[in-house]
This record gives sequence, C-alpha cells and structure tokens, in this order.
Amino acid sequence: MEPKKNPKANVGRNSSLYFAIGLALMLFLTNYAINFKTYDKADIDIGMVEMDEELEEDVPLMQQVFATPPPPPPPPAAPEVIEIVEDEVEIEETIIESTEVDQETEIVEVQDIEIADVVEQDVDVPFSVIENVPIFPGCEKGNNNQKRDCMSKKISKFVNKKFNTDLAGDLGLTGRQRINVIFKIDKTGSVVGIRARAPHPGLEKEAQRVIGLLPQMKPGKQRGKPVNVPYSLPIIFQVQD
Repeated sequence: MEPKKNPKANVGRNSSLYFAIGLALMLFLTNYAINFKTYDKADIDIGMVEMDEELEEDVPLMQQVFATPPPPPPPPAAPEVIEIVEDEVEIEETIIESTEVDQETEIVEVQDIEIADVVEQDVDVPFSVIENVPIFPGCEKGNNNQKRDCMSKKISKFVNKKFNTDLAGDLGLTGRQRINVIFKIDKTGSVVGIRARAPHPGLEKEAQRVIGLLPQMKPGKQRGKPVNVPYSLPIIFQVQD
C-alpha cells in the first residue's frame, strides 16, 4: 500500500516563523487588553447647547446733531454824513515884535543875581569798592589794597587791646560770643554812627565805647571828593568757664 503523505512536504520547516508570528500577535493583544479603558456616560455627557434663543441687545440710536451755523456778521455801518461848515470865525494873528533896540530905547540895568549854594548830599561808598580808602594812622604807604588791609589789621588789633573780655564773665555769659559792629568814617575822617548788636546790652555798650576810641583818620575819597565810608567789624571771643 502506497503512503498518502508527500515525502517532500516538511511541516516543521517553517515552525519557528509561525511561532514568532503567533508570539507577536499574542503580545499585541495582551498590550491592547491592558491599556483598554472604558468611561461612564454620565462623566462624558457635556449636555446639549440650545441655540434657539438669540440674545437681543439694545443698540442705542445715535442722533446726529448738526451744529447751527453762526449768524452772518452785521453789515458795516454806514458812514456818517459830514457837513462842511463855512469857517466864519476870525482868528487873531499874533504879531511878533522885533527885539532890536535903537538909541532911543532905555536900557534897564540888571541887578546882581545871587547864586544859592548847592547843598551836596552825603554819599556812602562801601569800604570794599571805594577808589581811595580811609587811611588809618600808620597805613600811609602802599597802594589802595595794601592800605585797606593795613587798616583792617590796625582796627582789629586796636579793638583786641581795648575791649574788656572779662565783662562777659561778669554778665554771666559763657562760651563763644560774637558782637557785630557797624560805623562810618565821615568826610572829615571821624568815626560816627556807631551801632552794635550783641547777646547782651552790656557787650553792645562796651563795643560802642571801644570803637569810639579809634583815632582820627584821613577820609576816603571817591572821584577826588571826600565821602562817607561804612565799615563793619565782627568782634568774636571765647569766655572761659
């Protein structure tokens, strides 16, 4: 009896290929089954949107306002009627007589004219800008700036020597004391108009007394004429406790 199986057919020849295909298919199905998810209908219901009712919005009607044109300018006024009046007023003519004299004209003698003395006003020129500064005794040499410096040093030295600094302690004052003194060197070189400002009236009187002892000076000059020269002097000293 002849066998029915074909001796050339080998079933196990492609078994490894079939096994790999089946294994890949099983892995795919297993992965799909693991990652498969289900959702409740209640969770995914987004509701129904009704579009039947339309929103009606009241749109205000804008009424166009037309500006009223300005009224036309008034017509120019008619010129007044000018009446021409005849000049009937007689004008007297002024006759200018000649001032020439002849031999028959009497000559009137003119009396002497008295010239009143012109009163010169006192002019104050600041010490810092005067052309020729007042000259303190002993400051005759040098130019204008040197004389100015010499005068300031001489006055300060004179005041420091004559001023009674113990007076502040007797008045009960302590610490640093400042006295501002203002005076004038008039047109004759004398010291006038002494004013002082200090923390105590006693110091003011002492400052006025010392400044009044300044010697006679040569007056300052502006444009060659003697003038008044204001001068300010601060007096500062320390009272020992």
